[in-house]
Amino acid sequence: MAERGDSQTFTGRDFRDAVGGFATGINVITTRGEDHAYGMTANAFTSVSLDPPLILICIGSTATGADILRRNGCFAVNILGSEQEPVSRFFASKDRPKGRDAFRGVPHRKEVTGSPILDGAAGFLDCLLHAEHEAGDHLIFIGEVVALGADPEVEPLLFHAGQYRLLHAGE
Repeated sequence: MAERGDSQTFTGRDFRDAVGGFATGINVITTRGEDHAYGMTANAFTSVSLDPPLILICIGSTATGADILRRNGCFAVNILGSEQEPVSRFFASKDRPKGRDAFRGVPHRKEVTGSPILDGAAGFLDCLLHAEHEAGDHLIFIGEVVALGADPEVEPLLFHAGQYRLLHAGE
């Protein structure tokens, strides 16, 4: 059995390329603030537990979103549909509007926590913050799902090998 050591023989880029071989869905993580809402594109998301219903997301520990999410104590995961690549790019941009204008031009509504739920998404999970854990250069936020929805007619937007991808059904 291999032991953990300092003799790592690969680079950070090698690691990114390897994990990039796993296709993921694209999400916009949203949260509501006292003065405004916040959103960011992410793909580190998974279910954790059915009872209680828990999910997790990972956010860089130095990211603005981590502090805002912690302060607000709630977040929503918006699972993007295949037509929402522009929405993903918008929330991934460092030049996007901030503050009260953060969701300007992005159709959305609010559910239980007040975190924005994006119109046209393949699904959403509205969560209260359940726990937080440090893991390397990221924070793992575990959310307890308090509201959810899914539209099975919406094809998901995927990310693989550094590129957006679309799901193609087999014939």
